[in-house]
Amino acid sequence: MPVKSADRVLAILELLSAGHRRYSLSEIGQQLGIPLSSLHGILRTMQRRRWLEADETNTRFGIGPQALVAGSSYPRSDPHVARADAVLDWLSQETGETVHYGRLDGSFVIYLAKRESRHMLRIYSAVGKRIPAHAAALGKAILAQRGEAEAEGILDWPLAHLSPYTLVTREALFADLAVTRERGYAVELQESDLGLGCVAVTVPGTPTPGDAISITAPTVRLDGDRLDELARLLTGARRMLDGRAVVPAAASPRGFLRNLD
Repeated sequence: MPVKSADRVLAILELLSAGHRRYSLSEIGQQLGIPLSSLHGILRTMQRRRWLEADETNTRFGIGPQALVAGSSYPRSDPHVARADAVLDWLSQETGETVHYGRLDGSFVIYLAKRESRHMLRIYSAVGKRIPAHAAALGKAILAQRGEAEAEGILDWPLAHLSPYTLVTREALFADLAVTRERGYAVELQESDLGLGCVAVTVPGTPTPGDAISITAPTVRLDGDRLDELARLLTGARRMLDGRAVVPAAASPRGFLRNLD
């Protein structure tokens, strides 16, 4: 049986973190069904402990700095993310593009680690951001390894339209997952954000196929040859994570690709 007070505290944190805005006492009470008499004391306690902070009127509440401190410790303490650090660094060095480590979280993928692009034209993302799995190369790489029945149960139907290119029908998405499964990597072009594309592979050695790494770039830099090159680099990165290759101390993309042939 859940402890009511603890359950309410966590529900408040989940609401405020998902809403990306500040809520009034009455809004929180209405959305979570918590009596205002109980809610007032909970919010003030959370504010005092810096899990929440209030606006200048002291009547609207948002996530506080302690939530950031606690949340940021998660990827640092995760052994699978730590194991991938050197590989993420290498991919960033070799490609100059944005590199992500993501994990399936319900029907979403959450970014647990990121390496920034060196280019002036780059994407905006942050550790902790969640994106629907069906619209992300990270998510599609993971879903392709789960089988159709399991993947269908994971996804939140009807699938959300994030762009005109998002695959939202069962037929279109599962055809794409079949291609992903066959070739060994996922590709997403403008399915989550217009002007952006991504290539991803799953991370070996996790308890279930639940983690993936990706390279994301503006589509103006993603012609067919570049997509093939990024896919080859990611395949090589997966071999490094699987212990079948060593992370080079310094290597050019072309030199490393020759070593993979």
